[in-house]
This record gives sequence, structure tokens and C-alpha cells, in this order.
Amino acid sequence: MPRTSAENDRIRRATTEQILQTALSLFCEKGYHSTSIEEIARQAEISKGLLYHYFKSKADVLGALVDIRINDVLVVMNTAKTKPTPAAQIRHIAEGALADVQKKPDVFRFYLNLFSQPKLDPVIATHSQKLMDEQHRQFEVQTKMFKELGVTNPQQRSLYFSSTLQGTMLMYSTYPKTFPLDAIKAQIIAEFCNDS
Repeated sequence: MPRTSAENDRIRRATTEQILQTALSLFCEKGYHSTSIEEIARQAEISKGLLYHYFKSKADVLGALVDIRINDVLVVMNTAKTKPTPAAQIRHIAEGALADVQKKPDVFRFYLNLFSQPKLDPVIATHSQKLMDEQHRQFEVQTKMFKELGVTNPQQRSLYFSSTLQGTMLMYSTYPKTFPLDAIKAQIIAEFCNDS
């Protein structure tokens, strides 16, 4: 019996997810350049030809992963904007970012590594720039939240908040077993998410 359109869509989504999860795991473990399409296909338990049916190149796989990362950030920021007060919005950003790094510290390190790659590599440069552009847009949204909170210098406060979050995420991703994430999170929320 032939498969239905819905079944074909389900298989396509599952295979795409399998490829992307495998690629992300290998990129985190070995780095982008040290991972081959052959390894991704082998670990995803599909043929190389089938992988090429879904993605034209390893760069396309990376592009899809960057798009997913951007979407994850947008979900947190868009949900934050629905919160009733600027303090609640900022709290949601902090909690979302820290929950994300707690679940996937190696993934955070991988995306951080993309930012620090040499700009001479055109593949990495394109995707890291896309991440930076989105980060800048979200920084502007966050700065408006601090302005609505009534702080004296909202841009500087937003920069300090972002730096604090990024530093915390880096420390946790480096020392996930010993870094006191819950205590630091409470301190960040107390410092930045106060209505007064």
C-alpha cells in the first residue's frame, strides 16, 4: 500500500531532525570543519545520497542549525514581550537563556565558537554574521524593556545584563558539574528584574 502524503511528511520531518541532531552532536564534539558529510550520514544511519537529498552540503546543514538557534532565541524574546511588566520580561529572558544552557551546555559552546571563528572562512563568517545580526536585533528589544523599566541608561544596563548572562552561560557550559547556576540565576534576577 502506498504511503499517504501525511506519512511522507512525517518521514521527511523525522529524517531532517535525525540529520540535524546528529550533525549538531558531531559539530559540538569535533567542530564543524573536522566533521564530514560521510560521518553525519553514518551516525544518522542513512546513506550519504539520502542526506544530500535533504541538504545540498555541510554548509546547508550548518545554516539549518543556525536558523533553529535563531528561532529558539525568537521564541524566548517573543514570549518575554507578552509578559505584563518590563521586570517580568527581563526575568523571562534570563530564565530562558539559563534554562537553555543548563539543558545543552555543549550546544551553547558550539554557537559561541561560531562567533569566535576567523572571518576569513566564508561559510562560518556568513552564519556567524546571521547570528550576530539577530542578537543585535534582540538587544534592541531588550534595551527597550530596560527603558520601560525606567533605568537611567537603558542601553548600558542592557549591555551589562547581556554580558552577565553570557558570562554565566560560558562559565556553566565550561564547568557544568560545579558551577552554582541556581544561586547565580537568583542573583541575576534580584539585580536586574526589580520593578523599582
